[in-house]
Amino acid sequence: MKKGDSPRGGAKGASEKGAARGRPSSVRRARQPQGGRIVGLLAAIAVIGVAALGYAYSTSKNKVKTVDPNMKPLVAEGHVLGNPAAPLQVLEFGDFECPQCGNWAVVTEPDVRKRLITPGTISLRYFDFPLPMHKNTWPASNAAACAGEQGKFWEMHDEIFAKQDEWNGEATSRPKSMFVNYAKGLGLDADKFEQCLDAEKYRPQIEANAAEAERRGINSTPTFVIGKRVIPGNIGFDAFKAYVDSAIAEAKAAGPATSPAVAPAPTTATPAAPVAPSTTTPAAKR
Repeated sequence: MKKGDSPRGGAKGASEKGAARGRPSSVRRARQPQGGRIVGLLAAIAVIGVAALGYAYSTSKNKVKTVDPNMKPLVAEGHVLGNPAAPLQVLEFGDFECPQCGNWAVVTEPDVRKRLITPGTISLRYFDFPLPMHKNTWPASNAAACAGEQGKFWEMHDEIFAKQDEWNGEATSRPKSMFVNYAKGLGLDADKFEQCLDAEKYRPQIEANAAEAERRGINSTPTFVIGKRVIPGNIGFDAFKAYVDSAIAEAKAAGPATSPAVAPAPTTATPAAPVAPSTTTPAAKR
């Protein structure tokens, strides 16, 4: 009896108890064949399920696919801003939905472009590093890459970061229409841009960029590689320039054979351009 149940009364309870004890054992035995049938049925279902899974695995494992025999493995390339032959190339690993990345892009990056990239002191190579907690970061990276197909990666980069609060995962679950509107505002071929978005054409390249971050042991955004140093976090211009100055000085001291920043094969560079102003609220480091 469970706690809280009402007890049965007097003779009735005793008579029922006695009756239960007096039931012939054949009643219990009569139920056994039904239980056996259920167990047998479950066993048969299990056998059939295992056989089906084995067949599916064997057929999928042995399925023949056709691929381009000249296909080359993708390598991380990123997107270069400035002169690739600058004395120092800084690597940035960023997530378009990361609030601190947006803050750095809007607040600090304009000074970096004006005072370090435009004069030719450094170039900047941006690598996508989409973090799993951000719902819309993959579509954003894809939108920037699709804009890059039409020669305006950095313009879309700036637009996406400047308007982060319009399209991020907290604002919407369907950011595509906003990216298409940004593309129209930048003068892109909207139909071509939308087709690129729908096909996720640059997802493999974005994955390669993210894999480069993991290969380097990077686990947060933004993270900068300046010379031999890996600097995580949203650093201000003065600290950024101090790291740049140290890296260039160390490279000069080491001799011409040493490069201050080892980067992947160069891609087409884009001249430095100012970032469009925006109001961005700083947030904790992601």
